[in-house]
Amino acid sequence: MSFKHISVADTQALLGNDDIVVADIRDENTFAQGHIPGAEHLSNANLAHFMQEKEFDQPIVVVCYHGISSQGAANYLVEQGFEDVYSMDGGFTQWASELPNEIEK
Repeated sequence: MSFKHISVADTQALLGNDDIVVADIRDENTFAQGHIPGAEHLSNANLAHFMQEKEFDQPIVVVCYHGISSQGAANYLVEQGFEDVYSMDGGFTQWASELPNEIEK
């Protein structure tokens, strides 16, 4: 089992689902400057807590800057037993480019 790739448009469509978790792995300062609405900041510091509070079958979309680092993080979550994990292609840079009005600060 492995993670799946997801587009910005498909991620936006999933945001209406209450179960969806958007895990943003960019650094804390960058996350604070703007992120996908409802996203949670995920770092090594809060990873254990994050994994304890999420259900293994919850959809999790991992977001980074450009969609590269998120693939490794998504793969790690799958290895930990999470079943519905996505890496958002293009990362937050792509989100900001396509949906500049859909950024939470």
